[in-house]
Amino acid sequence: MNRKTELGKIGEDLACGYLVEKGYKIIERNWKKPWGELDIIARGPDKTLVFVEVKTMKHFTSGIKPEDQMTAAKLGKVRRAASLYAGSGRTTVSKRGWRIDALALTVNLKEDGEYTLASIAHYENI
Repeated sequence: MNRKTELGKIGEDLACGYLVEKGYKIIERNWKKPWGELDIIARGPDKTLVFVEVKTMKHFTSGIKPEDQMTAAKLGKVRRAASLYAGSGRTTVSKRGWRIDALALTVNLKEDGEYTLASIAHYENI
């Protein structure tokens, strides 16, 4: 596993912990199809089906934030994948419907090689 893949997995693990703490139920992770990928699929506390795009960066002072990586093209791919998943019958879509959220995480690398969460921003219904 390369460093970028490792950082992404760590970010998704931290994101899942954050979501569970907030009352979300994780349904699936890393759902992949040729036309797109969904990082986390969860059921929100209000029963809404939530597709979560996770962006993770190491903490730098460069002024670039993880959410800056969420381009219009990337959001379009996530919307398409979410729509196809929601219509596939893999899980029930409640009357509340579905939405796309983004979690932007920054992490610090400790001397022992472990990552710790520096900050997290949750953007709902992007």
